[in-house]
Amino acid sequence: MAQTNPPFMSGVPELLVLRLLTRREMYGYELVKAVRIVTSDAISLGEGVVYPALHALERAGALKARRKPVNGRTRVYYSVTAKGIKRLDRLTAEWDRVSGGVEAALAEPERA
Repeated sequence: MAQTNPPFMSGVPELLVLRLLTRREMYGYELVKAVRIVTSDAISLGEGVVYPALHALERAGALKARRKPVNGRTRVYYSVTAKGIKRLDRLTAEWDRVSGGVEAALAEPERA
């Protein structure tokens, strides 16, 4: 089973949340489940990670929230704003740079 929040995961919850929300709007627990599904259980983000990320992204203007009644209760659904798309583009570029560097280091240790 995947470790919930290892130190190298800094920034990954934000990246995954933004990416998943570009596909469709979702509520918090739905995002928790979606992360596990799309990463084939390699990454498991608990509610204690996802909800603070959602709230921070909403405060920053990267997400918008709307309340929707579902089966007699209210859920908060999140969707990405134009500002969120720009943030996702920056995070994706940074992820590609860092992961490419790690892959290169793992593939070519004799270059050090």
